[in-house]
Amino acid sequence: MPRKDWTREELIVAFNLYCRTPFGRIHNRNPEIIALANAIHRTPSALSWKLANFARFDPTVTDRNLSGATHGGRLDREIWEEFNSDWNRLAFESEVLRSKFLNLQQGEATVESFPEGRTKETSVMVRVNQGFFRSVILATYQSTCCITGLAVPELLCASHIVPWSVDVRNRTNPRNGLCLNALHDRAFDRGLISIDRDLRVIIAPSIKKLRGGVEEDLLSRYEGVKIKLPHHFQPDQTLLRYHENVIFRRR
Repeated sequence: MPRKDWTREELIVAFNLYCRTPFGRIHNRNPEIIALANAIHRTPSALSWKLANFARFDPTVTDRNLSGATHGGRLDREIWEEFNSDWNRLAFESEVLRSKFLNLQQGEATVESFPEGRTKETSVMVRVNQGFFRSVILATYQSTCCITGLAVPELLCASHIVPWSVDVRNRTNPRNGLCLNALHDRAFDRGLISIDRDLRVIIAPSIKKLRGGVEEDLLSRYEGVKIKLPHHFQPDQTLLRYHENVIFRRR
């Protein structure tokens, strides 16, 4: 049977699945890989190999046994670079394609809930991209808080390192995210905790003064703890330095 080249749409939706699949789940027995493979008329083995192959472009992947082929198609790299140059547009486009291929209906109700016109279009894109970002961050961190190890998805947040309102370009960039429990997400957002160059938790002086209370047990006890890094899409040091230098409260 002649080999069928991958189309741009297939590669975009495959990369979407790569983003939202925990690293140890990239194999041909994964139900989500099987479902998408059937939808795009590929074998699960071919799709899982394509997902693993994307990892070879990720500079934060250290386990090269998990990084797919030693060679890859030109389009694979182009898709990787396209996402990384415009995460907002490609995240939205990939979610639209994912809905089309898998015949998902939940997006239609979301669209109808917004007013007509450009406000509606922008609001839908924001909602879709927020959902994409949360899915990717929880998958990347194996649904576990990178500080405390809490593994209850309902209590976890996809935390932006540089806030959504500050950096439009990195709003849906997985390397601008950390998986934190709700309390530490709030503390991180308010600058009461941050992450230093050694990827260890630092605590604001105002919190460290509160000795003997629940604050010490819930926050100060984690000072100096090294965050658990994911296998891929590890946090960008430049973005972490912004948080430490601009958002973290040093007084």
